[in-house]
Amino acid sequence: MKVLIIEDDADIATNLFDYLEGSGFDVDIASNGTAGLQLALTQHWEAILLDLSLPGVDGLTICRKLREEARRDTPVLMLTAKDTLDDKLEGFVHGADDYLVKPFSLKEVGARLHALIKRYKGQVTQASLCCADVRFDLATLTVERAGRPVKLPPKCLQLLRILMQSPNRVFGRAELEADIWGEQLPDSDTLRAHVYTLRRALTADGKDDLIETVHGLGYRFVDSDADAS
Repeated sequence: MKVLIIEDDADIATNLFDYLEGSGFDVDIASNGTAGLQLALTQHWEAILLDLSLPGVDGLTICRKLREEARRDTPVLMLTAKDTLDDKLEGFVHGADDYLVKPFSLKEVGARLHALIKRYKGQVTQASLCCADVRFDLATLTVERAGRPVKLPPKCLQLLRILMQSPNRVFGRAELEADIWGEQLPDSDTLRAHVYTLRRALTADGKDDLIETVHGLGYRFVDSDADAS
């Protein structure tokens, strides 16, 4: 998922970049409003992290130009030190989708980005996920592979849902652990154990393994049809 950070504070920008890149995002940074606006308008992004106070062009102007002039609906998470209700309302009026006040938790940034991107893709109200020969009914929380029911414990269901919502994308270990367990992070081998359980359930009857370990990075759900489309 491509994310643009428009932030003039080098320390904040670097922390965001390192955390999001480590969580599997494809990240770029603009250190001023002029460069940020140019990147926002000329490339495709799945979300933009936008500081309010920027040199060159301020964040509100960037957001307004993105919405009113370029007619882009890219999700925008606004970052600012201003915390009054009027400041927040002004951000929303100019087209921001969400708002975080500095200082903020990097985990919260990641969680809010995922929520924004899922809503943007229509995945919040999606009835089911279908990748390769696996179908995940989100209403009943039932899984089938090639028409055969697959029994999974709750955490494995959460893991499978995350992987299937973005097939072929590599999810970092830290990102998956934060999405599944939140602030109550598990022991170091817990995620690996759940991946093993998920694999074993999906590969019953000799089926191919669809969960790929990308060494040094994380895991992904392999779906060749998604690449072809």
